[in-house]
Amino acid sequence: RTAMAWDAARLANRLRQRHLVLLENIARHGTLTRVAAVTGISQPAATKALAELEGIFGAPLFLRTGRGLQPTALGELALVRARRMQSDLALWAREVEALHDGRAAHLHVGVVPYVSSALLTAAIGRLHQRHGVTLTLHRATTDHLVPMLRRHELDCIISRATSTAAQDDLTHRVLYCQQPRLIAHDRLAQRLARRRPDWAALAEMDWVLPAVNTPTRQLIVEHFIRAGLRSPAPVLEAYSTDVIEGMLSANPALVSVVPEDIARELCQRGKLGMVPWDFGWELPPINLIRRRREQALAAEERFSEILLELCAGLDSQARPSQ
Repeated sequence: RTAMAWDAARLANRLRQRHLVLLENIARHGTLTRVAAVTGISQPAATKALAELEGIFGAPLFLRTGRGLQPTALGELALVRARRMQSDLALWAREVEALHDGRAAHLHVGVVPYVSSALLTAAIGRLHQRHGVTLTLHRATTDHLVPMLRRHELDCIISRATSTAAQDDLTHRVLYCQQPRLIAHDRLAQRLARRRPDWAALAEMDWVLPAVNTPTRQLIVEHFIRAGLRSPAPVLEAYSTDVIEGMLSANPALVSVVPEDIARELCQRGKLGMVPWDFGWELPPINLIRRRREQALAAEERFSEILLELCAGLDSQARPSQ
């Protein structure tokens, strides 16, 4: 059997957009019958299209099983690449649209909830003012944002580094560090602030905490374990600062821990207070996480420069209080 020569030109000459769409539809719907119904073509036409696609790759991309069509190893590879190509084409279209509308570019940026709104507002404002770049923000936790970045749905993310993000396909740049701060309804915060840190009493209080799989929650659990105490059982698990603020404002018995910059923003509105107890540890630093590219996006580079510029100011302001 003669080996085929696999190169970019061969695939580029034979692959079409409809092939990428077919791959995604088969993966999503599982059978050619469903694919045909959804796309409005006959089942024989769908079968012919799959045979054509498998002919391009020289081997089956899907196996017929009792659970429908399941991708082979070659099919899995084709799906990953097809999704990335679709995302890159969508990005290209957004950039073309931006230029036609008189904008330099448009970025899709993922951000974890515990990144300061003041920092984001300043960065977005400077990016547009200096470079004409517009931006869409996607708020979610790191475990949701990293897969979106890898699928090319996001251009970059502002997040904490985790084991899932610490791989060779991604780059990390530390932006700034955060200190944990205890917050509560203003009346409760004032009472606690007059006392020396009492971790045993704190462990028995009613808490609002982030989800178990988040770095902040893990560090809080470890803090109480080191003190020989049982970890607090939360009344509510929430990462949304709006929800945390609402719960603590309405219930003067609740407490929570958030990064200091977030605590200051929440306490500025007057209903919450910050308790100056020192936990003795820092939260994992906030990073700008990007995909490795042969050629970096100019808009992404400018955004990185602005973030580093702003965070250098944050860092210098934070040092005296550390």
